[in-house]
Parts: sequence; C-alpha cells; structure tokens
Amino acid sequence: MAAPAPGLISVFSSPQELGASLAQLVVQRATCCLAGARARFALGLSGGSLVSMLARELPAAAAPAGPASLARWTLGFCDERLVPFEHAESTYGLYRTHLLSRLPIPDSQVITINPELPVEEAAEDYAKKLRQAFQGDSIPVFDLLILGVGPDGHTCSLFPDHPLLQEQEKIVAPISDSPKPPPQRVTLTLPVLNAARTVIFVATGEGKAAILKRILEDKEEKPLPAALVQPSTGKLCWFLDEAAARLLTVPFEKHSTL
Repeated sequence: MAAPAPGLISVFSSPQELGASLAQLVVQRATCCLAGARARFALGLSGGSLVSMLARELPAAAAPAGPASLARWTLGFCDERLVPFEHAESTYGLYRTHLLSRLPIPDSQVITINPELPVEEAAEDYAKKLRQAFQGDSIPVFDLLILGVGPDGHTCSLFPDHPLLQEQEKIVAPISDSPKPPPQRVTLTLPVLNAARTVIFVATGEGKAAILKRILEDKEEKPLPAALVQPSTGKLCWFLDEAAARLLTVPFEKHSTL
C-alpha cells in the first residue's frame, strides 16, 4: 500500500513558537472565511495540550478583529469525554475555563455534547446540533479542524484497529470502550474529518517522534487513525516542534519566529 500524502509539514523550534503561529493561522483562516460567501468561521478543536497552547496564544491574536468578528465564529469539538463539564477530563470544560473566558464567542455559537445523556444518545444529540449549525451541508464542513495525535496514532477518539474507523454513515459516533480513559466518549468520524476545508495536526515532544515517523513515512497495510485523515478537497498540515519531528526524513519547512 502506498504511503498517503503527508501534507505540508511545518517544524518549529519550540512549542511556544508553534503555538504563536497556530494562533495566527486560526485568525487568518477566520478573516478569510468571514469575508467569504458564508460570512462565518467554523472551527473544531481537540483537547489535551492544545487547550493550554490555544489559551495562551489565541485571545491576543484574535483581539484586533473584535467581538463582532467572534460573534460569527462557530465552535465545535472533535471529540468529547462523557463527563460533567466541571470534570477535569471535560474538553469543553477546560476550554470554557481557560480559553472561552477570554475569547468572547457567544454561547449560542459553541456546540457541545449533553453529558447527562447516555453515550449513544449523546452522540445522536451532538450530531443533531451539528446538522442544525451546518444547515445546507450534507455533511458538516468545518473551515478548520485542529487535531492532536496520540503516541499510539489515535486522533479524536478514533483508536487503532477500532471498528469506528470503518464508520461511513454517522457524522458523530459513540465509543464505550476507549482504550484511553475515560471509556465513554463521543467523536467526530472520519467522513467529517475528511470533509474539512483545512485540517491541522499539532504534535509536540519527543514522545510523538516514533509514531509521527510511522504516520508520515511508513507504508502500512493498516494505516493508523491519524494517517486516515486525508481531506478529500481540503488542505492537510502538520505543525510539529523539533523534538516531535526529530526522526523524520521527509521534506518539511523549518520555521522560527525569533
């Protein structure tokens, strides 16, 4: 099996420089989309270390555009843990505390799960909310999805060898047997990830180096979940720091903001 096209790989000298460039890219994409025919910007966020990175950089980067611009942002989450929003594992809860308190996107424009529902119903409810927010799209088309990648190659809550990798009908799927706790989660499916206009994977640290080499360079008969993200008409980018990129031999662009 041929290796998938790796997309544009950008390598930064530190996570701090990566975060600053990521925030600028988010704002640039938003400006472009708000000037377009739809006059809105649909952003999908992942959790983990991305929360602190975006909380540190995005409010200041977005501030010059003003509240009127942010009022036309639509914010969704690429996956979510089925825990109360006050729980330390809640992706939305962490963003609410650390980012949204300083980035005034209207609550009505932030699409969340209902954590009080059973996991199957929570997935159906989140899918219904997405369809309402993306009326006119046969499948929700995010302008920008920011994804992470685990040391096992998972992205969102799509794990290696899991049946959800074959899901083609649902836009949101429940998972009750996540190999990474907590076990109950709700996740966007590959058809939604691959419908996005731009997808950016963000990975930092030496612990990601080996799996990134597999995803970006190896020809695997059963590709890892992150390697299955290949936007059908959109753009794929990788934002890495030097530690995460240290094993790569494919071409990449070296960036430094200093």
